[in-house]
Amino acid sequence: MADSFDVIVIGGGPGGYVAAIRAAQLGKKTAVVEKDKPGGRCLNYACIPAKTMLHTAEIYDHAVNGAELGIKVSKASLDWKALGERRAKVSETLSGGVKMLWDKNKVTSIEGEGALTADGNVKVGDEVYEAGSVILATGSVALPIPGVEFSDRVLDTWGAWSLPSQPKRLAIVGAGASGAEIASAYIRYGTEVILIEMLDQILPLEDKDCARVVERTFKKQGITVATGTKIESVEVGSSSVKLKLGDAEEEYDYLVIAGGRAPDTEPLNLGEAKIETEDGGRIKVDDYQRTSNPSVYAIGDLVRGPALAHKAMEEGVVAAETIAGAETHPIDVELIPGATFCHPQVASVGMTEARAKEAGHDVKVGRMKLGGVGAGAVYDDRDGIVKLVVDTKYGEILGAHIVGNRACDMIAELVAVMALEGGYQELARIVHPHPTISEAILDGARAVDGWATHQ
Repeated sequence: MADSFDVIVIGGGPGGYVAAIRAAQLGKKTAVVEKDKPGGRCLNYACIPAKTMLHTAEIYDHAVNGAELGIKVSKASLDWKALGERRAKVSETLSGGVKMLWDKNKVTSIEGEGALTADGNVKVGDEVYEAGSVILATGSVALPIPGVEFSDRVLDTWGAWSLPSQPKRLAIVGAGASGAEIASAYIRYGTEVILIEMLDQILPLEDKDCARVVERTFKKQGITVATGTKIESVEVGSSSVKLKLGDAEEEYDYLVIAGGRAPDTEPLNLGEAKIETEDGGRIKVDDYQRTSNPSVYAIGDLVRGPALAHKAMEEGVVAAETIAGAETHPIDVELIPGATFCHPQVASVGMTEARAKEAGHDVKVGRMKLGGVGAGAVYDDRDGIVKLVVDTKYGEILGAHIVGNRACDMIAELVAVMALEGGYQELARIVHPHPTISEAILDGARAVDGWATHQ
Protein backbone atom coordinates (compact mmCIF):
# COMPACT_ATOMS: atom_id res chain seq x y z
CA MET A 1 0.00 0.00 0.00
CA ALA A 2 1.53 3.30 -1.14
CA ASP A 3 -0.11 5.70 1.33
CA SER A 4 -3.44 6.27 3.04
CA PHE A 5 -5.85 9.22 2.91
CA ASP A 6 -9.16 10.12 4.49
CA VAL A 7 -10.44 11.27 1.09
CA ILE A 8 -9.19 10.57 -2.42
CA VAL A 9 -10.75 12.49 -5.29
CA ILE A 10 -10.40 10.96 -8.75
CA GLY A 11 -10.42 13.83 -11.23
CA GLY A 12 -9.06 17.34 -10.77
CA GLY A 13 -11.62 19.31 -12.77
CA PRO A 14 -13.96 21.95 -11.27
CA GLY A 15 -15.93 19.48 -9.16
CA GLY A 16 -12.90 17.48 -8.11
CA TYR A 17 -10.58 20.31 -7.18
CA VAL A 18 -13.29 22.07 -5.15
CA ALA A 19 -14.23 18.81 -3.40
CA ALA A 20 -10.59 18.25 -2.45
CA ILE A 21 -10.16 21.77 -1.09
CA ARG A 22 -13.37 21.54 0.95
CA ALA A 23 -12.40 18.14 2.38
CA ALA A 24 -9.00 19.52 3.38
CA GLN A 25 -10.62 22.60 4.96
CA LEU A 26 -12.65 20.21 7.12
CA GLY A 27 -9.51 18.54 8.42
CA LYS A 28 -9.41 15.50 6.13
CA LYS A 29 -6.12 14.20 4.77
CA THR A 30 -6.90 14.53 1.07
CA ALA A 31 -5.44 13.58 -2.30
CA VAL A 32 -6.46 14.30 -5.89
CA VAL A 33 -5.69 11.92 -8.74
CA GLU A 34 -5.43 13.73 -12.10
CA LYS A 35 -4.02 12.25 -15.30
CA ASP A 36 -3.52 15.59 -17.05
CA LYS A 37 -3.44 19.14 -15.67
CA PRO A 38 -4.99 20.67 -12.54
CA GLY A 39 -8.40 22.00 -13.51
CA GLY A 40 -9.24 19.07 -15.77
CA ARG A 41 -11.07 19.33 -19.09
CA CYS A 42 -13.18 22.36 -18.21
CA LEU A 43 -10.29 24.61 -17.32
CA ASN A 44 -7.80 23.38 -19.91
CA TYR A 45 -9.88 22.23 -22.89
CA ALA A 46 -13.50 23.37 -22.59
CA CYS A 47 -15.15 26.14 -20.52
CA ILE A 48 -12.21 28.47 -20.00
CA PRO A 49 -10.64 28.22 -23.49
CA ALA A 50 -14.09 28.70 -25.03
CA LYS A 51 -14.83 31.85 -23.06
CA THR A 52 -11.36 33.22 -23.78
CA MET A 53 -11.95 32.78 -27.51
CA LEU A 54 -15.44 34.28 -27.24
CA HIS A 55 -14.08 37.33 -25.44
CA THR A 56 -11.70 38.02 -28.33
CA ALA A 57 -14.56 37.55 -30.80
CA GLU A 58 -16.53 40.23 -28.94
CA ILE A 59 -13.66 42.72 -28.98
CA TYR A 60 -12.89 42.02 -32.64
CA ASP A 61 -16.53 42.49 -33.55
CA HIS A 62 -16.55 45.89 -31.81
CA ALA A 63 -13.43 46.89 -33.71
CA VAL A 64 -14.83 45.85 -37.08
CA ASN A 65 -18.42 47.02 -36.58
CA GLY A 66 -18.08 49.80 -34.03
CA ALA A 67 -18.64 52.84 -36.24
CA GLU A 68 -22.18 53.30 -34.91
CA LEU A 69 -20.75 53.38 -31.39
CA GLY A 70 -18.15 55.98 -32.37
CA ILE A 71 -15.28 53.54 -32.81
CA LYS A 72 -13.52 53.80 -36.18
CA VAL A 73 -10.72 51.34 -36.83
CA SER A 74 -9.04 51.76 -40.20
CA LYS A 75 -8.04 48.11 -40.44
CA ALA A 76 -8.70 45.51 -37.80
CA SER A 77 -7.09 42.11 -38.20
CA LEU A 78 -7.18 38.88 -36.23
CA ASP A 79 -3.81 37.50 -35.07
CA TRP A 80 -4.65 33.80 -34.81
CA LYS A 81 -1.28 32.87 -33.32
CA ALA A 82 -1.58 35.51 -30.58
CA LEU A 83 -5.16 34.43 -29.89
CA GLY A 84 -4.01 30.82 -29.41
CA GLU A 85 -1.20 31.95 -27.14
CA ARG A 86 -3.58 33.97 -24.98
CA ARG A 87 -6.01 31.05 -24.76
CA ALA A 88 -3.19 28.81 -23.56
CA LYS A 89 -1.88 31.42 -21.13
CA VAL A 90 -5.28 31.92 -19.49
CA SER A 91 -5.68 28.17 -18.96
CA GLU A 92 -2.10 27.79 -17.70
CA THR A 93 -2.59 30.65 -15.24
CA LEU A 94 -5.78 29.18 -13.82
CA SER A 95 -4.37 25.64 -13.78
CA GLY A 96 -1.42 26.93 -11.79
CA GLY A 97 -3.87 28.65 -9.46
CA VAL A 98 -5.64 25.35 -8.78
CA LYS A 99 -2.30 23.69 -7.96
CA MET A 100 -1.47 26.59 -5.64
CA LEU A 101 -4.80 26.13 -3.82
CA TRP A 102 -4.11 22.41 -3.42
CA ASP A 103 -0.70 23.17 -1.97
CA LYS A 104 -2.09 25.87 0.31
CA ASN A 105 -4.65 23.43 1.68
CA LYS A 106 -2.12 20.56 1.91
CA VAL A 107 -3.90 18.47 -0.72
CA THR A 108 -1.63 15.78 -2.19
CA SER A 109 -1.59 15.70 -5.99
CA ILE A 110 -1.15 12.26 -7.58
CA GLU A 111 -0.48 12.18 -11.32
CA GLY A 112 -2.06 9.34 -13.26
CA GLU A 113 -5.35 7.60 -14.01
CA GLY A 114 -7.27 6.41 -10.96
CA ALA A 115 -9.40 3.29 -10.67
CA LEU A 116 -11.36 1.77 -7.79
CA THR A 117 -10.39 -1.52 -6.24
CA ALA A 118 -12.85 -4.09 -4.92
CA ASP A 119 -12.22 -2.95 -1.33
CA GLY A 120 -12.85 0.74 -2.10
CA ASN A 121 -9.27 1.90 -2.40
CA VAL A 122 -7.71 3.67 -5.39
CA LYS A 123 -5.18 2.24 -7.81
CA VAL A 124 -2.97 4.57 -9.85
CA GLY A 125 -0.58 2.72 -12.12
CA ASP A 126 1.07 0.04 -9.98
CA GLU A 127 0.38 1.87 -6.71
CA VAL A 128 -2.65 1.32 -4.48
CA TYR A 129 -3.68 4.12 -2.10
CA GLU A 130 -5.85 3.39 0.91
CA ALA A 131 -8.94 5.61 1.02
CA GLY A 132 -11.43 6.23 3.81
CA SER A 133 -13.76 7.69 1.18
CA VAL A 134 -13.51 8.29 -2.56
CA ILE A 135 -15.12 11.05 -4.64
CA LEU A 136 -15.45 10.28 -8.35
CA ALA A 137 -15.16 13.44 -10.49
CA THR A 138 -13.89 12.36 -13.91
CA GLY A 139 -16.37 14.34 -15.98
CA SER A 140 -17.46 13.35 -19.48
CA VAL A 141 -16.13 12.57 -22.95
CA ALA A 142 -17.31 13.69 -26.39
CA LEU A 143 -19.36 11.31 -28.53
CA PRO A 144 -19.10 11.19 -32.32
CA ILE A 145 -22.21 10.90 -34.47
CA PRO A 146 -23.05 7.40 -35.77
CA GLY A 147 -20.81 6.37 -38.64
CA VAL A 148 -18.48 9.37 -38.30
CA GLU A 149 -15.37 9.18 -36.13
CA PHE A 150 -13.29 12.08 -34.88
CA SER A 151 -10.28 12.86 -37.08
CA ASP A 152 -8.13 15.76 -38.30
CA ARG A 153 -11.18 17.14 -40.13
CA VAL A 154 -13.97 15.96 -37.81
CA LEU A 155 -13.49 17.75 -34.51
CA ASP A 156 -14.84 17.74 -30.99
CA THR A 157 -15.30 21.07 -29.20
CA TRP A 158 -11.67 21.28 -28.07
CA GLY A 159 -10.59 20.64 -31.64
CA ALA A 160 -12.73 23.59 -32.71
CA TRP A 161 -11.22 25.93 -30.13
CA SER A 162 -7.61 24.87 -30.84
CA LEU A 163 -7.44 24.99 -34.65
CA PRO A 164 -3.96 25.97 -35.92
CA SER A 165 -5.41 28.53 -38.33
CA GLN A 166 -8.72 30.23 -38.97
CA PRO A 167 -10.95 28.17 -41.29
CA LYS A 168 -12.89 29.74 -44.14
CA ARG A 169 -15.93 27.47 -43.80
CA LEU A 170 -17.07 25.62 -40.69
CA ALA A 171 -19.96 23.19 -40.20
CA ILE A 172 -21.20 22.57 -36.66
CA VAL A 173 -23.52 19.71 -35.72
CA GLY A 174 -25.43 20.24 -32.49
CA ALA A 175 -26.95 23.63 -31.64
CA GLY A 176 -26.89 23.29 -27.88
CA ALA A 177 -24.71 25.49 -25.68
CA SER A 178 -21.34 24.33 -27.06
CA GLY A 179 -22.38 24.45 -30.71
CA ALA A 180 -23.97 27.88 -30.30
CA GLU A 181 -20.83 29.25 -28.66
CA ILE A 182 -18.55 27.94 -31.41
CA ALA A 183 -20.83 29.31 -34.13
CA SER A 184 -21.07 32.67 -32.37
CA ALA A 185 -17.30 33.02 -32.06
CA TYR A 186 -16.36 31.94 -35.56
CA ILE A 187 -18.95 34.04 -37.39
CA ARG A 188 -17.49 37.11 -35.67
CA TYR A 189 -13.96 36.02 -36.59
CA GLY A 190 -15.11 36.13 -40.22
CA THR A 191 -15.56 32.41 -40.87
CA GLU A 192 -18.57 31.20 -42.85
CA VAL A 193 -20.63 29.06 -40.45
CA ILE A 194 -23.52 26.63 -40.71
CA LEU A 195 -25.16 25.43 -37.48
CA ILE A 196 -27.04 22.15 -37.89
CA GLU A 197 -29.62 20.82 -35.43
CA MET A 198 -31.86 17.75 -35.82
CA LEU A 199 -34.53 19.17 -33.50
CA ASP A 200 -36.85 22.00 -34.46
CA GLN A 201 -35.06 24.74 -32.51
CA ILE A 202 -31.54 25.75 -31.65
CA LEU A 203 -30.71 25.63 -27.93
CA PRO A 204 -33.22 22.77 -27.47
CA LEU A 205 -33.15 22.95 -23.67
CA GLU A 206 -34.09 26.62 -23.59
CA ASP A 207 -37.50 28.25 -23.66
CA LYS A 208 -38.83 28.57 -27.21
CA ASP A 209 -39.21 32.37 -26.99
CA CYS A 210 -35.55 32.74 -26.06
CA ALA A 211 -34.39 30.31 -28.73
CA ARG A 212 -36.30 32.30 -31.36
CA VAL A 213 -34.59 35.53 -30.32
CA VAL A 214 -31.15 33.91 -30.53
CA GLU A 215 -31.88 32.27 -33.88
CA ARG A 216 -33.06 35.56 -35.34
CA THR A 217 -29.91 37.29 -34.10
CA PHE A 218 -27.66 34.49 -35.38
CA LYS A 219 -29.15 34.84 -38.84
CA LYS A 220 -28.59 38.63 -38.76
CA GLN A 221 -24.96 37.93 -37.93
CA GLY A 222 -24.66 35.68 -40.98
CA ILE A 223 -24.86 32.20 -39.44
CA THR A 224 -26.74 29.70 -41.58
CA VAL A 225 -29.12 27.97 -39.16
CA ALA A 226 -30.44 24.57 -40.25
CA THR A 227 -32.95 23.23 -37.73
CA GLY A 228 -34.93 20.04 -38.21
CA THR A 229 -32.05 18.91 -40.39
CA LYS A 230 -30.37 15.54 -40.58
CA ILE A 231 -26.97 14.90 -42.13
CA GLU A 232 -27.48 12.34 -44.86
CA SER A 233 -23.80 11.57 -45.45
CA VAL A 234 -20.29 12.70 -44.53
CA GLU A 235 -17.27 12.33 -46.79
CA VAL A 236 -14.00 13.15 -45.05
CA GLY A 237 -11.09 14.17 -47.26
CA SER A 238 -7.53 15.21 -46.53
CA SER A 239 -8.32 18.93 -46.62
CA SER A 240 -12.11 19.20 -46.33
CA VAL A 241 -15.37 17.51 -45.36
CA LYS A 242 -18.33 17.08 -47.71
CA LEU A 243 -21.76 17.08 -46.09
CA LYS A 244 -25.04 16.10 -47.65
CA LEU A 245 -28.00 17.86 -46.06
CA GLY A 246 -31.18 16.76 -47.77
CA ASP A 247 -30.58 17.19 -51.50
CA ALA A 248 -27.77 19.71 -51.07
CA GLU A 249 -24.09 18.83 -50.78
CA GLU A 250 -21.61 21.35 -49.38
CA GLU A 251 -17.89 21.29 -48.63
CA TYR A 252 -16.37 22.70 -45.43
CA ASP A 253 -12.88 22.98 -44.01
CA TYR A 254 -13.97 21.18 -40.83
CA LEU A 255 -16.96 19.47 -39.29
CA VAL A 256 -17.41 20.11 -35.56
CA ILE A 257 -19.49 17.64 -33.56
CA ALA A 258 -20.83 19.57 -30.59
CA GLY A 259 -23.62 17.22 -29.59
CA GLY A 260 -23.60 14.40 -27.10
CA ARG A 261 -21.27 13.58 -24.26
CA ALA A 262 -21.06 10.50 -22.05
CA PRO A 263 -19.85 10.01 -18.45
CA ASP A 264 -16.15 9.19 -18.36
CA THR A 265 -16.48 6.03 -16.28
CA GLU A 266 -14.63 3.40 -18.30
CA PRO A 267 -11.32 3.63 -16.38
CA LEU A 268 -12.99 3.70 -12.95
CA ASN A 269 -13.68 -0.03 -12.53
CA LEU A 270 -17.21 0.60 -11.26
CA GLY A 271 -18.32 -3.03 -11.45
CA GLU A 272 -15.50 -4.24 -9.23
CA ALA A 273 -16.48 -1.64 -6.63
CA LYS A 274 -20.19 -2.59 -6.90
CA ILE A 275 -21.33 0.84 -8.04
CA GLU A 276 -24.69 0.97 -9.79
CA THR A 277 -25.38 3.04 -12.91
CA GLU A 278 -28.60 4.17 -14.59
CA ASP A 279 -29.76 5.23 -18.05
CA GLY A 280 -26.99 6.78 -20.09
CA GLY A 281 -24.30 5.22 -17.93
CA ARG A 282 -24.57 7.83 -15.21
CA ILE A 283 -23.77 6.77 -11.66
CA LYS A 284 -26.74 6.49 -9.28
CA VAL A 285 -26.39 8.76 -6.25
CA ASP A 286 -28.57 9.95 -3.38
CA ASP A 287 -29.13 13.57 -2.38
CA TYR A 288 -25.73 13.66 -0.69
CA GLN A 289 -23.83 12.25 -3.72
CA ARG A 290 -23.41 8.76 -2.18
CA THR A 291 -23.25 5.87 -4.63
CA SER A 292 -24.43 2.31 -3.96
CA ASN A 293 -21.01 1.76 -2.38
CA PRO A 294 -21.20 3.63 0.96
CA SER A 295 -17.57 4.78 0.84
CA VAL A 296 -17.73 6.12 -2.72
CA TYR A 297 -19.33 9.38 -3.86
CA ALA A 298 -19.84 10.75 -7.39
CA ILE A 299 -20.38 14.27 -8.72
CA GLY A 300 -20.63 16.39 -11.85
CA ASP A 301 -21.13 14.95 -15.33
CA LEU A 302 -21.03 11.45 -13.83
CA VAL A 303 -24.43 11.86 -12.17
CA ARG A 304 -28.00 13.11 -12.79
CA GLY A 305 -28.72 16.68 -13.72
CA PRO A 306 -27.15 19.11 -16.18
CA ALA A 307 -23.48 18.63 -17.10
CA LEU A 308 -22.26 21.99 -15.84
CA ALA A 309 -19.06 22.95 -14.02
CA HIS A 310 -20.84 25.04 -11.36
CA LYS A 311 -23.13 22.12 -10.55
CA ALA A 312 -20.10 19.83 -10.15
CA MET A 313 -18.42 22.31 -7.81
CA GLU A 314 -21.37 22.49 -5.45
CA GLU A 315 -21.86 18.73 -5.52
CA GLY A 316 -18.19 18.41 -4.58
CA VAL A 317 -18.81 20.60 -1.55
CA VAL A 318 -21.83 18.48 -0.52
CA ALA A 319 -19.86 15.24 -0.90
CA ALA A 320 -16.89 16.54 1.10
CA GLU A 321 -19.10 17.91 3.88
CA THR A 322 -21.07 14.66 4.06
CA ILE A 323 -17.86 12.65 4.40
CA ALA A 324 -16.64 14.99 7.14
CA GLY A 325 -19.94 14.85 9.03
CA ALA A 326 -20.38 18.61 8.61
CA GLU A 327 -23.71 20.35 8.15
CA THR A 328 -24.55 20.49 4.46
CA HIS A 329 -27.38 21.14 2.02
CA PRO A 330 -28.15 18.87 -0.94
CA ILE A 331 -28.16 20.40 -4.40
CA ASP A 332 -31.56 21.30 -5.85
CA VAL A 333 -31.03 20.27 -9.48
CA GLU A 334 -34.02 22.40 -10.53
CA LEU A 335 -32.17 25.53 -9.37
CA ILE A 336 -28.97 24.94 -11.36
CA PRO A 337 -28.71 27.85 -13.82
CA GLY A 338 -27.75 27.25 -17.41
CA ALA A 339 -25.42 29.74 -19.09
CA THR A 340 -24.53 29.90 -22.79
CA PHE A 341 -21.93 32.50 -23.73
CA CYS A 342 -22.84 33.00 -27.37
CA HIS A 343 -23.78 36.49 -28.60
CA PRO A 344 -26.31 37.30 -27.30
CA GLN A 345 -25.84 35.28 -24.13
CA VAL A 346 -28.59 32.96 -22.93
CA ALA A 347 -29.22 32.05 -19.30
CA SER A 348 -32.04 30.24 -17.56
CA VAL A 349 -33.12 28.50 -14.39
CA GLY A 350 -36.10 26.28 -13.61
CA MET A 351 -38.92 25.37 -15.98
CA THR A 352 -39.67 26.55 -19.48
CA GLU A 353 -43.23 27.72 -20.12
CA ALA A 354 -44.01 24.50 -21.99
CA ARG A 355 -42.63 22.28 -19.24
CA ALA A 356 -44.52 24.17 -16.52
CA LYS A 357 -47.79 23.67 -18.37
CA GLU A 358 -47.02 19.98 -18.94
CA ALA A 359 -46.42 19.65 -15.18
CA GLY A 360 -49.97 20.91 -14.53
CA HIS A 361 -49.23 24.42 -13.28
CA ASP A 362 -51.65 27.27 -13.91
CA VAL A 363 -49.11 29.51 -15.60
CA LYS A 364 -48.75 33.24 -16.11
CA VAL A 365 -45.85 34.79 -18.03
CA GLY A 366 -44.07 38.13 -17.78
CA ARG A 367 -41.96 39.30 -20.73
CA MET A 368 -39.76 42.36 -21.01
CA LYS A 369 -37.60 43.38 -23.94
CA LEU A 370 -34.18 44.72 -23.00
CA GLY A 371 -34.73 47.56 -25.46
CA GLY A 372 -37.42 48.87 -23.14
CA VAL A 373 -34.99 49.91 -20.40
CA GLY A 374 -32.58 52.82 -20.74
CA ALA A 375 -29.47 50.71 -20.33
CA GLY A 376 -30.48 48.65 -23.36
CA ALA A 377 -29.89 51.66 -25.59
CA VAL A 378 -26.79 52.81 -23.69
CA TYR A 379 -25.05 49.44 -23.93
CA ASP A 380 -26.38 48.49 -27.38
CA ASP A 381 -28.21 45.52 -25.87
CA ARG A 382 -31.72 45.91 -27.26
CA ASP A 383 -32.52 42.59 -28.90
CA GLY A 384 -32.79 40.40 -25.81
CA ILE A 385 -35.62 39.58 -23.42
CA VAL A 386 -36.39 38.62 -19.85
CA LYS A 387 -39.15 36.04 -19.43
CA LEU A 388 -40.58 34.87 -16.11
CA VAL A 389 -42.81 31.80 -15.83
CA VAL A 390 -44.89 31.87 -12.64
CA ASP A 391 -47.62 29.85 -10.92
CA THR A 392 -50.80 31.84 -10.36
CA LYS A 393 -51.68 30.19 -7.03
CA TYR A 394 -48.97 31.71 -4.84
CA GLY A 395 -46.85 33.66 -7.30
CA GLU A 396 -44.02 31.13 -7.25
CA ILE A 397 -41.40 31.73 -9.94
CA LEU A 398 -41.20 28.41 -11.77
CA GLY A 399 -38.65 29.49 -14.36
CA ALA A 400 -36.63 32.49 -15.47
CA HIS A 401 -35.10 33.00 -18.91
CA ILE A 402 -32.84 35.79 -20.18
CA VAL A 403 -31.31 36.64 -23.56
CA GLY A 404 -28.84 39.53 -23.64
CA ASN A 405 -25.21 40.54 -23.51
CA ARG A 406 -25.10 40.16 -19.71
CA ALA A 407 -27.60 37.32 -19.30
CA CYS A 408 -25.14 34.91 -17.65
CA ASP A 409 -24.44 37.41 -14.86
CA MET A 410 -28.06 38.53 -14.53
CA ILE A 411 -29.48 35.04 -13.95
CA ALA A 412 -27.91 34.80 -10.48
CA GLU A 413 -30.47 37.26 -9.12
CA LEU A 414 -33.32 35.01 -10.25
CA VAL A 415 -31.63 31.91 -8.81
CA ALA A 416 -31.32 33.68 -5.45
CA VAL A 417 -34.95 34.81 -5.39
CA MET A 418 -36.18 31.34 -6.31
CA ALA A 419 -33.89 29.62 -3.79
CA LEU A 420 -35.17 31.89 -1.04
CA GLU A 421 -38.78 31.20 -2.15
CA GLY A 422 -39.53 34.74 -3.17
CA GLY A 423 -42.45 35.24 -5.51
CA TYR A 424 -42.68 37.46 -8.56
CA GLN A 425 -44.69 39.95 -6.46
CA GLU A 426 -41.70 40.49 -4.15
CA LEU A 427 -39.32 40.74 -7.09
CA ALA A 428 -41.56 43.41 -8.64
CA ARG A 429 -41.00 45.62 -5.55
CA ILE A 430 -37.21 45.24 -5.23
CA VAL A 431 -35.43 48.47 -6.22
CA HIS A 432 -32.93 47.93 -9.05
CA PRO A 433 -30.13 50.39 -9.88
CA HIS A 434 -30.55 52.72 -12.87
CA PRO A 435 -29.43 52.62 -15.61
CA THR A 436 -28.74 48.88 -15.69
CA ILE A 437 -29.92 45.98 -17.80
CA SER A 438 -31.14 44.37 -14.55
CA GLU A 439 -34.10 46.78 -14.62
CA ALA A 440 -35.56 44.47 -17.27
CA ILE A 441 -35.89 41.83 -14.54
CA LEU A 442 -37.87 44.29 -12.42
CA ASP A 443 -40.23 45.11 -15.27
CA GLY A 444 -40.38 41.44 -16.27
CA ALA A 445 -41.82 40.70 -12.84
CA ARG A 446 -44.25 43.61 -13.14
CA ALA A 447 -45.27 42.45 -16.61
CA VAL A 448 -46.78 39.27 -15.12
CA ASP A 449 -49.66 41.40 -13.84
CA GLY A 450 -49.53 43.81 -16.78
CA TRP A 451 -47.98 46.85 -15.14
CA ALA A 452 -44.45 46.97 -16.54
CA THR A 453 -43.67 50.70 -16.63
CA HIS A 454 -41.29 50.57 -19.61
CA GLN A 455 -43.04 48.01 -21.82
